[in-house]
Amino acid sequence: MKRLNGMDAMLLYSETPNLHTHTLKVAVIDAAGYDGEYGFDAFRQTVARRLHLLDPLRYRLIDIPWRLHHPMWLQDCPVDLDYHLRRVRVPAPGGRRELDRVIGEIASTPLDRSRPLWEFHFAEGLADDRFALIGKVHHTLADGVASANLLARLMDLVDTPQDERDEPPQACAEPTARDLVWGAQVDHFQNITGLPGLVADAARGVSRLRRKAKERREVPDLAKPFNAPPTFLNHVVSPVRTFATATLALAEVKETAKHLGVTFNDVVLAVAAGGLRELLLRYDGRADRPIMATVPVATDKSSERITGNEIGGMMVSLPVHIDDPLQRVELTSVATTRAKENNDLLGPTLQGRMLEYLPPPLAPALFRAQAKRADHNRLMNVAISNVPGPRRRGHIGGAPVSEIYSVGVLSAGSAFNMTVWSYVDQLDIAILSDDATFKDPHESTDAMVHAFDELRLACGLTRAAVVESAMAPATAGG
Repeated sequence: MKRLNGMDAMLLYSETPNLHTHTLKVAVIDAAGYDGEYGFDAFRQTVARRLHLLDPLRYRLIDIPWRLHHPMWLQDCPVDLDYHLRRVRVPAPGGRRELDRVIGEIASTPLDRSRPLWEFHFAEGLADDRFALIGKVHHTLADGVASANLLARLMDLVDTPQDERDEPPQACAEPTARDLVWGAQVDHFQNITGLPGLVADAARGVSRLRRKAKERREVPDLAKPFNAPPTFLNHVVSPVRTFATATLALAEVKETAKHLGVTFNDVVLAVAAGGLRELLLRYDGRADRPIMATVPVATDKSSERITGNEIGGMMVSLPVHIDDPLQRVELTSVATTRAKENNDLLGPTLQGRMLEYLPPPLAPALFRAQAKRADHNRLMNVAISNVPGPRRRGHIGGAPVSEIYSVGVLSAGSAFNMTVWSYVDQLDIAILSDDATFKDPHESTDAMVHAFDELRLACGLTRAAVVESAMAPATAGG
């Protein structure tokens, strides 16, 4: 048995009928050179043999009586692969657009909490002898770093031997209500003893932030905290999800960052700012104020961690009101530097530690009320994540994985989540929204590619090249 930490629990409590808190992991498999007939059976055999390496997929949620504490994971439970592994057909012509639509449909339904909180959908019908693994995994199980490590265990990585077994997990015995209540009281006692230290650390962090704020010069082009402006992206979120993807060459993103003398993440966020500017001008008719993005930050980057949420969050100002792409990069770099400083001064783990004290009896009802009414999030407009994925080509069932896409969750009052995963020589972009935001979800990925082109041309570099190893691009209205 293992207790959910505060961040895990928050992601569970914040799930509502219109705000699902599962994440998506999509691996596109290129079986064109596969020796034999590739299909669902090869995929199923791979999962069955690797299940003992994928510990979180064998966890089942156990609630504590009377919600006296955060739930617990019952570990090493049997898994019904007939339920968790599913086949889905991508309609003709089986390109990126059709696959993205299927992924959006899969993302639109919640996971069954009476079972381990994941599903793998094996997508058939793609063009050019491709297949796709669409993983729907509850965010409570794993954050971005843990998900990347978990996916690496599922794949065959070149020169990395994998221990495989055909043994099914043993049956797990549920604890008694008495044991659950006793364990909750013991944990509460430990939390109480740790509360004075948490309060002291929070006070010191706030004091450091105030001193730093007085030392800094004012930059009027940065968004003010807790003052995110209303935009078309911010409304009561619908339960129906839309999904869109695009691929850039990783070398070109690195080249652009090096040319500008900024970080890789600065370029990602500046491209997001440029793409969002285009969308705001189209839908709102204005982009005259900076907006706020929440950017997750891993507090535990261990390559061995495959479960749990060890993350904090930076609030980064995005200069969507700036027309010049080079000025946008400069302002983005200033904003990210300040956000990192703020995160370090406050304490990267402080947010997670505070969430340990989230009250289980009250939190779900509060989150439900917020989800129903929130049409404007004062804290943030959008969520943007940058996750480093495997640097080596992976295989599933003997066929190479050509692309990997991942995306997180939508928050109350915010219908835009963009996640980029670097994989081998690609930067794979995924954008999650709802059916009330875009006329065509690929408007969002088009805008990101346009913004990257605009930035490269402003640097005197060439336009972004088409990534031949990935599926053909899907454009809005195409």
